[in-house]
Amino acid sequence: MPPPSPGSWLVLSLYCLAAAATPPVSFSQLAAPRNPNIRLYNAEQVLSWEPSSSGNNTGPVLYRVQYKYTSSDWNDVKPKLGNCTQLTVTECKFTTANLSEGFPKHFNVSLRVRAELGQHESAWATVPWFQHFRNVTIGPPENIVVTPGEGSLIITFSAPFDTGNPTEVPLFYYVHYWAKGGTEQVKGPVTSTSVLLNNLKPLRVYCLRVRAQLSWNIQNIVNVGHFSNTFCSETTADASIRLQQIVLISVGTFALLLVLTGGCIFLVLKYQGLIKYWFHTPPRIPSQIEEYLKNPAEPILEVLDKDGSPNDEAWDTVSIISSPEKEGEDFDPTHWSSRGTSEDDTEQESR
Repeated sequence: MPPPSPGSWLVLSLYCLAAAATPPVSFSQLAAPRNPNIRLYNAEQVLSWEPSSSGNNTGPVLYRVQYKYTSSDWNDVKPKLGNCTQLTVTECKFTTANLSEGFPKHFNVSLRVRAELGQHESAWATVPWFQHFRNVTIGPPENIVVTPGEGSLIITFSAPFDTGNPTEVPLFYYVHYWAKGGTEQVKGPVTSTSVLLNNLKPLRVYCLRVRAQLSWNIQNIVNVGHFSNTFCSETTADASIRLQQIVLISVGTFALLLVLTGGCIFLVLKYQGLIKYWFHTPPRIPSQIEEYLKNPAEPILEVLDKDGSPNDEAWDTVSIISSPEKEGEDFDPTHWSSRGTSEDDTEQESR
């Protein structure tokens, strides 16, 4: 192999000097955003990523998001979909105020994001395509209310989100319920947001939870949602149970009254003497004796006759009847009669 000519050495030397003077491309470029991820929850569509490093460049790093459908080119996100250009945050939330905004729920959508700093741009970080109805995470039904009835429970709730076309993309609901300590049962699928659980045992506590299921008929896709929290409620008694309760309460009350009455009679008969002793009026000292005890200096006879009334001891007729002392001896009673006698005469006759 012949040695290189002097001209070749000159060209090679100039190339090496140019390569040494030019900085590497990576030094002037930004790092691409890391771990881009699309979050689909109910009607929400949110793209997020981790920030990229600005390297030796100074200034705020901005982000740009683009999208495309299956057969279209990449485009910046339009204001109708959301403000996703010149972003200072690492998140782009697509508008979902109503079904006419945001990406169509049945379209194939691809997203990509890059960082921008002045004249520098990073490489694109792409998110795999998605279809909302296929990939969405369905949350539990909301605003659940349980109303107890006669051996039944009525559950009302609201849909986790509006699919926009209940004919092609209906939401079905399943109610899982069980009596405490019993086996779990399932009611569903139903399309109504009001479910009746009947043929339940009265006066029993039942617990339940609800979940939704999306069915996309065009693609034959079934997407099962998350369970709601557990709710427990007690069923009320039906008419027959209430009648039985009334009869039992009446019979029990009557039996209790009989027992109490019999017990009272038994106690009265057994402790009759003690009861009489308790309720016997204690003896009282006559008022004349009380007066005498208050003033012992006064003669006792005067105290006794103090409140006496002459009319109380006066009488019109006095009869004395004697029986014969000896058998066969007749004895005629003697009668004294006196009208208008004085108290002294009456007292002498009595003596």
